[in-house]
Amino acid sequence: MNDFNALIDLLFNFWVGLAILVLVLVKSSIKFVPQNYAYVIERFGKYHKTMTAGLNFLVPFIDKVAFVRSLKEQAVDVPSQSAITRDNIQLVVDGVLYLKVIDPYKASYGVDDYVYAVTQLAQTTMRSEIGKIELDKTFEEREALNINIVSQINDAAEPWGVQVLRYEIKDIEPPRTVLDAMERQMKAEREKRATILESEGERQSAINVAEGEKRAKVLAAEADKAEQILRAEGEAQAILAVADAKAKALEVIGSVAVEEKGQKAIQLDLAEQAIAAREAIARESSVVLLSDSQASPSSVVAEAMTIINTLNRQQKNPQ
Repeated sequence: MNDFNALIDLLFNFWVGLAILVLVLVKSSIKFVPQNYAYVIERFGKYHKTMTAGLNFLVPFIDKVAFVRSLKEQAVDVPSQSAITRDNIQLVVDGVLYLKVIDPYKASYGVDDYVYAVTQLAQTTMRSEIGKIELDKTFEEREALNINIVSQINDAAEPWGVQVLRYEIKDIEPPRTVLDAMERQMKAEREKRATILESEGERQSAINVAEGEKRAKVLAAEADKAEQILRAEGEAQAILAVADAKAKALEVIGSVAVEEKGQKAIQLDLAEQAIAAREAIARESSVVLLSDSQASPSSVVAEAMTIINTLNRQQKNPQ
């Protein structure tokens, strides 16, 4: 009976141990790879396969996970370093590098530490690129400098299974003396622009003033011209009106001169005019010498009547 119980215990322990062994083997053979990660598997110390995200299986005690590679984009700080420009100015430059593993096999077996390798490559490439340009261009062409560095790093890092997405220069620090000189240069440039703008403003102001004076003179001349034209037109109209009035007066005088009453009225008017003329001459001069025969009112009236009678006869007997 004791032997039977011992056999039962032995079988139970065996099955329990077997079950535990199976569970351990199953657990060690199943691998869940996270998203954006890759497991590099070796079998007997030799590369076997690369596990991607999801459920994967291993052969226990034969296969092992040699490397775990992240496929995410990584930001790597590039330490500050000295570089000399084309015009022999020493700069201190630092930057940041953005890279990504695109081939886990090459990243595991192509280089010992791909991050360190790419960082060193970025530093040497950056020194080389800065040595090709002058100091002023390092600030103006920073974008082109970044692109050139990325292009050269990718060419060299292809065997490492790493792709550099971009390189950004964080800071460029020239020597203190160069900074002072650049500050003086910028100040002089600002003063130059201010002087140019001021002179440009004065020139434009002078042009505007001259243009205004010119326009004022033109407007004044046009106004004067228009005034003269209007005055001339007014004088012409006045002359025409006076002439027309005289013509009408002569016509009226001529129409009444044929009658006896009209002739007497004309005689009386001529006599009054002769007397008024003598008075005017007397006022202008203290000495007046006139012939009695020609200056008397009767003589003037007689002469005027002779002319009127002649005109009337011509009108009655036209040729």
